[in-house]
Amino acid sequence: MNWLSLLLLTACTGGAVRTPPTDGDDSEPVDAPVETAEVDWPRELRGSWVATVWNINFPSERGLSVAAQKAELDALVEAADGAHLNALFFQVRPEGDALYASDIEPWSHVLTGTQGQDPGYDPLSYLLDAAHARQIEVHAWLNPYRAKASSPAFASTHMGSAHPEWVFDYGASDWMDPGQPGVRAQLVSVVTDLTDRYPIDGIHFDDYFYPYPDGPFPDSATYAAYQGDGGTLSLADWRRKNVDTAMQEVSEAVAATDPAVRFGVSPFGIYRPGQPAGVVGFDQYEGLYADPKKWMDEGWVDYLAPQLYWVSTSSGQPYGPLIEWWSDNAVGDRTIFAGDYLSKLGSSSSWTIDEFRTQVGLVRAQENASGHIFYNVDPILTNQDGIRDVLGTELFPNRTLTPVMASATGRVASPPTVMVTEGVASVQHNDGVGARVVTVYRDVDGTWTPDTLHSPGQSISLASGRWALATVSRDGVESDAVVVVVD
Repeated sequence: MNWLSLLLLTACTGGAVRTPPTDGDDSEPVDAPVETAEVDWPRELRGSWVATVWNINFPSERGLSVAAQKAELDALVEAADGAHLNALFFQVRPEGDALYASDIEPWSHVLTGTQGQDPGYDPLSYLLDAAHARQIEVHAWLNPYRAKASSPAFASTHMGSAHPEWVFDYGASDWMDPGQPGVRAQLVSVVTDLTDRYPIDGIHFDDYFYPYPDGPFPDSATYAAYQGDGGTLSLADWRRKNVDTAMQEVSEAVAATDPAVRFGVSPFGIYRPGQPAGVVGFDQYEGLYADPKKWMDEGWVDYLAPQLYWVSTSSGQPYGPLIEWWSDNAVGDRTIFAGDYLSKLGSSSSWTIDEFRTQVGLVRAQENASGHIFYNVDPILTNQDGIRDVLGTELFPNRTLTPVMASATGRVASPPTVMVTEGVASVQHNDGVGARVVTVYRDVDGTWTPDTLHSPGQSISLASGRWALATVSRDGVESDAVVVVVD
């Protein structure tokens, strides 16, 4: 056999090269001294929202067969991979329900047409397997308070049935009362259940906290009870306190259950009118009772993804100054991902592919902005106006990793153990935090050049040359790489 020849220069602690036995030798492979190299794969989050409410993106219609739904999930992953995305934000709780097997809330009606009806498989679990095989993260996207958008009837296990006093008929939807401790407790339970049972990469909330105003919100009885217990906050401050408490408790629950899960929010794109100067529009602080700047300052979120749903030439909501303002307000190694309105592509002369080229450039110019989440995935899925090709070949020509989590900044991960047999490498992750990706670098004229990404456990074929292989932990920390030479 032609075994791997090893270039062994520097002994180090942590990683190892396993030398395979020769023919007829039944002994175990032995660890040899190993050369390691410092490597650094490029970082930029490139994500897209997959909306399930109203069957916007998935499934395309209610009542599809299991095979048809799985085929649609496969197509989503294939499209994301073609655009060189590295994250999908999958809406698993659109209406106080579930697109996964839950003992807390009922199956979503978007799957079968009937809330509570088992679809015959677990969409979240299936997507996790399919996406992780392509080194694409899956973030579980939840709406914290919406109870009904289009459901024909509540299942018996839905909060609207179990606690109708906590759910209000408001505008065109039903809304859970954020002032009710039981509503908050269920939200925390749902998040804990997801992070405990599924290998998700993130928990994600959208911009709906208290609903967008459509007349007075009917929580006067809840507020009166608060005052009766001695509460002195104004109505607005009390509502903000309710949301702040939920955000803090969810953040603590995620960190306690799985600290490698990233928690973030995509708030309305304007923090408050006048911030930055000249910006006008809706005031989420007074309208949704959401204070995302506080969540960032308190360290309750790992990132914010403001929904910057305007073009760069807008006079009242200009994309460039807005992303700069949000970036300037990122603290403590936390980051900003821009939420971009890809669904507007082609809707007017302003929403062109050139506009999205501009937006990508504006984000990359900011020190504390680290990527994009596109709403929604459909233009990428259909390759509308060639956008998937533009992303995958021009704007995102090379594959990237998502940024290191703020809580892991400065952490050092142990190098892997590498075995290579006849040009095929297997990599054992040695860090205490579970593995997400294997990174492979080729030595090109003395420089370690990113070559390929692989999922943990995959066999890796290496051509002749000098290579460096590292592992990336689930919190985003990349180890030093183990150097091998293949003849």
